[in-house]
Amino acid sequence: MTSTPTQTSGTGPLTGVRVIELGGIGPVPFAGMMLSDMGAEVIQIHRPGGESHVRILERNRRSICVNLKHPDGVDLVMRLLDQADILLEGFRPGVAERLGLGPEPCLARRSRLIYGRMTGYGQTGPYASVAGHDLNYIAVAGVLSTIGSAGGPPVPPMNIVADYGGAMLLVAGVLAALVEAGRSGIGQVVDTAMVDAAALLMAPFYDTAAKGQWGPRGTNVIDSGAHFYQAYETADGHYVAVAAIEPQYYAALLGVLGLDAATLPAQMDRDAWPWLKARFAQIFRTRTRPEWCASFDGVEACFSPVYTPAEAVEAPHNVDRGTFVTIDGVVHPAPAPRFSRTSAELPRTAPGIGQDTDAVVTGLGLTEEEVRELRAVGAIGG
Repeated sequence: MTSTPTQTSGTGPLTGVRVIELGGIGPVPFAGMMLSDMGAEVIQIHRPGGESHVRILERNRRSICVNLKHPDGVDLVMRLLDQADILLEGFRPGVAERLGLGPEPCLARRSRLIYGRMTGYGQTGPYASVAGHDLNYIAVAGVLSTIGSAGGPPVPPMNIVADYGGAMLLVAGVLAALVEAGRSGIGQVVDTAMVDAAALLMAPFYDTAAKGQWGPRGTNVIDSGAHFYQAYETADGHYVAVAAIEPQYYAALLGVLGLDAATLPAQMDRDAWPWLKARFAQIFRTRTRPEWCASFDGVEACFSPVYTPAEAVEAPHNVDRGTFVTIDGVVHPAPAPRFSRTSAELPRTAPGIGQDTDAVVTGLGLTEEEVRELRAVGAIGG
């Protein structure tokens, strides 16, 4: 069973912060989720007739449907900005401006506003208007070329690095700008590019490469080159991971595997790594994953079982820590990070598309007749 963290009466550290999120896919909803998990009030704007993409990413929101191509819809968003601290948008460069919702009119309306922009290549540069996805952004940032086995092609990873690394960079950027606005009283634009995020995550490896300490793909310690930093198949078709980089952990690993270091090549003998990987693989295939877990229990060898997502939900450590929560029958990663004094309440399931339209619009002081008129002209939906 999944574990549920204790719900407290406290509120998140961003309580009182209002965010307007112009609905999209991927990074912007992820950023909105993180902000809402930390207590911000996030109003997500969908287009009429739009649909939800990843429901977990849309938790903890209020959802309204606004036609941004209608002048009355744009005016409605501007009225929302009067009470907002942050706006998030993930359109391609120039789209927000064409809609009349670019930084200039928004900051003219609300000078303290933090205008967070999320794009693949950024607002400037020769690729700014070029279509792309996570794989393209990590390719341009130099990340993709480093992923894969020696002698093979680059291997596309899941779209975590640029998409969701970019979302976290957007969150860090808008919160930093919000702190500065608290001192200066003036908002600003935060231009977040996924290619920049991917490059930033590569910072330690650019340093290593500059020192001449990074070899071709798949030949380094932590990129599948080393036998002691690897995932191995077990007798039952599962996998285990070992990351015994330090000598003391490597010695402990050899001990559990029944190997004598005196009869083996040195740990850092790179020429011997392929042979040692084959030897380790042979040994790990002799026992099941539970048997290896039992053998390594209590041993400091940087060993862990490799869980599937479904298994991770039930893993004892994750259950004890409350890493996952179940909301309306759906498993969610719990809000993170955790705060000692201002912990947020448990996340709420994603709202239906546009379910809060009337409540949010009337909260701006519009009468029921004005709301009906907006709906009649197609400025709002839901």
